[in-house]
Amino acid sequence: MNQIILQMLSSLGATLRIFFLTLIFSLPLGFVVAAGKMSRHKIISIPVNIYIMIMRGTPLILQLLFVYFAPFYLFGVSFPRFTACIVAFVLNYSAYFAEIYRGGLQSIDIGQHEACYVLGLGKVDEFFFVKLPQVIRMVLPSIGNEVVTLVKDTALAQTIGIAELFRSAQNASARIFSVMPIFIAGIFYFVMNAIVSKAFDYMEKKMRTGR
Repeated sequence: MNQIILQMLSSLGATLRIFFLTLIFSLPLGFVVAAGKMSRHKIISIPVNIYIMIMRGTPLILQLLFVYFAPFYLFGVSFPRFTACIVAFVLNYSAYFAEIYRGGLQSIDIGQHEACYVLGLGKVDEFFFVKLPQVIRMVLPSIGNEVVTLVKDTALAQTIGIAELFRSAQNASARIFSVMPIFIAGIFYFVMNAIVSKAFDYMEKKMRTGR
């Protein structure tokens, strides 16, 4: 059993790489997508809306399979497994984050924009120093929920053959004819989500108190 746990710990690295790379790319990309959806130009907003509908309306597992297999059948080229996994995860989660950001941005009173104009603040200063801090405070709980979901969704990477935590647990379970490795994997996911939840609770508290 100790050997199995060590093997699962080694595969945990792939899970953590998927988790962190998805966040690093999808969190800022979500702002770009949100801006595209709120654009007054239909040539921008319509394609972005279609993209969001597809990402939110189809299963992530299907998107993983599409990103991995479709380029080969369409263009004769293919992504490495891990690259395809990150691309699919980033595209999926940036759509969800975009909708969260959009809700936060649209909830800010128009009077604040007028106040910034009176004070002589440019659009860049208005966004970074007035709107962004408020949006972060408002959307943090929703972002936290998506990040918790991301921890669990990393298990879907096994569908394209990535040796992440859950795949390692399944392989170990098949070798020893026991479900114990699956339960151990569940404990790993629980601990990771507990850490994520505590981190977001701490950030929410800091944002509320300002200290």
